[in-house]
Amino acid sequence: MTIRPGRGLYGYERALARAGLSPVAGADEAGRGACAGPLVAAAVVLADTSARRITGLADSKLLTAKARERCYDEIMAKAVDVAWVSIEAAECDRLGMHVADIQALRRALMRLSVRPEFVLTDGFGVDGLGVPGLAVWKGDRVAACVAAASVVAKVTRDRMMTAMAENYPAYRFDVHKGYCTADHQAELDQHGPCPEHRRRFENVRRAAMVNSS
Repeated sequence: MTIRPGRGLYGYERALARAGLSPVAGADEAGRGACAGPLVAAAVVLADTSARRITGLADSKLLTAKARERCYDEIMAKAVDVAWVSIEAAECDRLGMHVADIQALRRALMRLSVRPEFVLTDGFGVDGLGVPGLAVWKGDRVAACVAAASVVAKVTRDRMMTAMAENYPAYRFDVHKGYCTADHQAELDQHGPCPEHRRRFENVRRAAMVNSS
Protein backbone atom coordinates (compact mmCIF):
# COMPACT_ATOMS: atom_id res chain seq x y z
CA MET A 1 0.00 0.00 0.00
CA THR A 2 1.35 3.41 -0.99
CA ILE A 3 0.12 6.71 0.43
CA ARG A 4 0.59 9.20 -2.38
CA PRO A 5 1.88 12.60 -1.20
CA GLY A 6 -0.36 15.58 -1.71
CA ARG A 7 -3.56 13.53 -1.58
CA GLY A 8 -4.88 15.38 1.45
CA LEU A 9 -6.58 14.08 4.56
CA TYR A 10 -8.38 11.28 2.71
CA GLY A 11 -5.16 9.79 1.29
CA TYR A 12 -4.98 6.92 3.80
CA GLU A 13 -8.61 5.95 3.32
CA ARG A 14 -8.28 6.01 -0.47
CA ALA A 15 -5.09 3.93 -0.46
CA LEU A 16 -6.69 1.38 1.85
CA ALA A 17 -9.82 1.27 -0.32
CA ARG A 18 -7.64 0.55 -3.37
CA ALA A 19 -6.18 -2.37 -1.43
CA GLY A 20 -9.68 -3.69 -0.69
CA LEU A 21 -9.59 -2.58 2.96
CA SER A 22 -12.71 -0.47 3.30
CA PRO A 23 -14.46 0.84 5.34
CA VAL A 24 -11.69 2.39 7.44
CA ALA A 25 -12.25 3.52 11.03
CA GLY A 26 -10.18 6.16 12.76
CA ALA A 27 -9.81 6.50 16.53
CA ASP A 28 -8.38 9.15 18.82
CA GLU A 29 -8.71 10.33 22.43
CA ALA A 30 -9.00 13.55 24.40
CA GLY A 31 -7.95 14.25 27.97
CA ARG A 32 -4.88 12.04 28.30
CA GLY A 33 -2.80 14.91 29.71
CA ALA A 34 -5.48 16.34 31.98
CA CYS A 35 -5.21 15.85 35.74
CA ALA A 36 -8.99 15.92 36.22
CA GLY A 37 -12.01 14.56 34.44
CA PRO A 38 -12.55 11.56 32.18
CA LEU A 39 -10.53 10.25 29.28
CA VAL A 40 -12.75 10.22 26.18
CA ALA A 41 -12.06 8.21 23.03
CA ALA A 42 -13.99 8.30 19.77
CA ALA A 43 -14.08 6.16 16.63
CA VAL A 44 -15.37 7.40 13.28
CA VAL A 45 -15.99 5.88 9.85
CA LEU A 46 -16.26 8.49 7.09
CA ALA A 47 -17.60 8.33 3.54
CA ASP A 48 -15.19 9.60 0.89
CA THR A 49 -17.71 11.34 -1.35
CA SER A 50 -17.92 15.03 -2.13
CA ALA A 51 -21.41 15.30 -0.65
CA ARG A 52 -20.36 13.78 2.67
CA ARG A 53 -16.90 15.31 3.04
CA ILE A 54 -16.38 17.29 6.26
CA THR A 55 -15.69 20.95 5.50
CA GLY A 56 -12.59 22.35 7.22
CA LEU A 57 -11.77 19.06 8.98
CA ALA A 58 -8.45 19.10 10.84
CA ASP A 59 -6.81 17.96 14.06
CA SER A 60 -9.07 19.23 16.85
CA LYS A 61 -6.11 20.96 18.53
CA LEU A 62 -5.68 23.16 15.43
CA LEU A 63 -9.31 24.30 15.40
CA THR A 64 -11.00 27.01 17.43
CA ALA A 65 -13.78 25.96 19.79
CA LYS A 66 -16.35 27.35 17.35
CA ALA A 67 -14.81 25.50 14.40
CA ARG A 68 -14.70 22.26 16.39
CA GLU A 69 -18.39 22.55 17.22
CA ARG A 70 -19.22 23.15 13.56
CA CYS A 71 -17.08 20.18 12.46
CA TYR A 72 -18.63 18.02 15.18
CA ASP A 73 -22.16 18.75 13.94
CA GLU A 74 -21.13 17.99 10.37
CA ILE A 75 -19.40 14.75 11.37
CA MET A 76 -22.48 13.57 13.26
CA ALA A 77 -24.64 14.37 10.23
CA LYS A 78 -22.40 12.92 7.49
CA ALA A 79 -20.28 10.12 8.99
CA VAL A 80 -21.08 6.51 8.22
CA ASP A 81 -20.71 5.66 11.92
CA VAL A 82 -19.57 7.33 15.15
CA ALA A 83 -18.97 5.90 18.62
CA TRP A 84 -17.36 7.20 21.80
CA VAL A 85 -16.60 6.07 25.34
CA SER A 86 -15.37 7.72 28.52
CA ILE A 87 -13.13 6.33 31.26
CA GLU A 88 -13.63 8.12 34.56
CA ALA A 89 -10.79 9.55 36.64
CA ALA A 90 -10.84 6.75 39.23
CA GLU A 91 -10.51 4.09 36.51
CA CYS A 92 -7.69 6.06 34.87
CA ASP A 93 -5.91 5.95 38.23
CA ARG A 94 -6.52 2.22 38.59
CA LEU A 95 -5.35 1.33 35.09
CA GLY A 96 -2.64 3.92 34.52
CA MET A 97 -2.96 6.41 31.68
CA HIS A 98 -1.36 4.35 28.91
CA VAL A 99 -3.50 1.28 29.60
CA ALA A 100 -6.58 3.48 30.00
CA ASP A 101 -5.80 5.12 26.66
CA ILE A 102 -5.53 1.80 24.79
CA GLN A 103 -8.66 0.44 26.46
CA ALA A 104 -10.63 3.58 25.62
CA LEU A 105 -9.62 3.42 21.96
CA ARG A 106 -10.46 -0.30 21.82
CA ARG A 107 -13.86 0.20 23.48
CA ALA A 108 -14.77 3.04 21.13
CA LEU A 109 -13.85 0.98 18.06
CA MET A 110 -15.78 -2.04 19.35
CA ARG A 111 -18.88 0.13 19.78
CA LEU A 112 -19.08 0.94 16.08
CA SER A 113 -22.11 -0.65 14.46
CA VAL A 114 -20.29 -0.72 11.10
CA ARG A 115 -17.44 -3.23 11.22
CA PRO A 116 -14.29 -1.69 9.72
CA GLU A 117 -11.90 -3.64 7.53
CA PHE A 118 -8.97 -1.53 8.74
CA VAL A 119 -8.29 0.76 11.71
CA LEU A 120 -6.12 3.88 11.93
CA THR A 121 -5.20 5.18 15.37
CA ASP A 122 -3.32 8.27 16.50
CA GLY A 123 0.04 7.34 17.97
CA PHE A 124 -0.76 4.03 19.69
CA GLY A 125 -1.50 0.69 18.12
CA VAL A 126 -4.60 -1.14 19.40
CA ASP A 127 -4.72 -4.94 19.34
CA GLY A 128 -7.58 -7.34 19.93
CA LEU A 129 -9.87 -5.81 17.28
CA GLY A 130 -9.96 -8.75 14.89
CA VAL A 131 -9.00 -6.51 11.94
CA PRO A 132 -5.65 -5.08 10.81
CA GLY A 133 -4.66 -1.62 11.94
CA LEU A 134 -1.94 0.99 11.83
CA ALA A 135 -0.74 3.48 14.44
CA VAL A 136 -0.05 6.74 12.61
CA TRP A 137 2.25 9.40 14.05
CA LYS A 138 0.17 12.60 14.27
CA GLY A 139 -2.64 10.67 12.66
CA ASP A 140 -5.13 13.40 13.52
CA ARG A 141 -3.27 15.67 11.09
CA VAL A 142 -2.89 13.27 8.17
CA ALA A 143 -5.92 10.95 8.15
CA ALA A 144 -9.49 12.23 7.85
CA CYS A 145 -11.13 9.54 9.99
CA VAL A 146 -8.60 10.09 12.80
CA ALA A 147 -9.05 13.87 12.61
CA ALA A 148 -12.82 13.37 12.81
CA ALA A 149 -12.38 11.09 15.85
CA SER A 150 -10.21 13.75 17.51
CA VAL A 151 -12.95 16.34 17.02
CA VAL A 152 -15.68 14.07 18.39
CA ALA A 153 -13.56 13.12 21.41
CA LYS A 154 -12.54 16.71 22.16
CA VAL A 155 -16.02 18.25 21.80
CA THR A 156 -17.63 15.44 23.81
CA ARG A 157 -15.11 15.78 26.63
CA ASP A 158 -15.29 19.59 26.67
CA ARG A 159 -19.06 19.36 27.07
CA MET A 160 -18.64 16.88 29.92
CA MET A 161 -16.16 19.17 31.67
CA THR A 162 -18.49 22.16 31.28
CA ALA A 163 -21.30 20.16 32.89
CA MET A 164 -18.91 19.02 35.64
CA ALA A 165 -18.15 22.65 36.49
CA GLU A 166 -21.72 23.01 37.77
CA ASN A 167 -21.03 20.35 40.42
CA TYR A 168 -17.55 21.65 41.29
CA PRO A 169 -17.67 25.42 40.63
CA ALA A 170 -14.54 26.15 42.68
CA TYR A 171 -12.35 24.47 40.04
CA ARG A 172 -13.74 26.17 36.91
CA PHE A 173 -13.52 23.01 34.82
CA ASP A 174 -15.42 24.80 32.06
CA VAL A 175 -12.41 27.11 31.59
CA HIS A 176 -9.35 24.81 31.60
CA LYS A 177 -11.16 21.47 31.05
CA GLY A 178 -9.11 19.77 33.77
CA TYR A 179 -5.69 20.37 32.21
CA CYS A 180 -2.70 21.39 34.30
CA THR A 181 -2.82 25.16 33.83
CA ALA A 182 -1.58 27.73 36.33
CA ASP A 183 -5.15 28.70 37.21
CA HIS A 184 -6.12 25.07 37.75
CA GLN A 185 -3.11 24.52 39.98
CA ALA A 186 -4.02 27.57 42.06
CA GLU A 187 -7.52 26.14 42.55
CA LEU A 188 -6.05 22.75 43.45
CA ASP A 189 -3.68 24.31 45.99
CA GLN A 190 -6.50 26.31 47.56
CA HIS A 191 -9.23 23.66 47.72
CA GLY A 192 -7.40 20.34 47.38
CA PRO A 193 -8.49 17.70 44.87
CA CYS A 194 -12.12 16.72 44.28
CA PRO A 195 -13.32 13.22 43.30
CA GLU A 196 -12.80 14.08 39.62
CA HIS A 197 -9.04 14.60 40.02
CA ARG A 198 -6.60 11.88 39.02
CA ARG A 199 -4.49 10.87 42.01
CA ARG A 200 -1.69 9.43 39.86
CA PHE A 201 -0.70 12.98 38.88
CA GLU A 202 2.04 14.37 41.12
CA ASN A 203 0.51 17.86 41.32
CA VAL A 204 -2.77 16.35 42.53
CA ARG A 205 -1.04 14.23 45.18
CA ARG A 206 0.94 17.26 46.33
CA ALA A 207 -2.20 19.38 46.66
CA ALA A 208 -3.91 16.59 48.59
CA MET A 209 -1.01 16.40 51.05
CA VAL A 210 -0.95 20.16 51.57
CA ASN A 211 -4.69 20.32 52.24
CA SER A 212 -4.63 17.34 54.62
CA SER A 213 -1.91 18.82 56.84
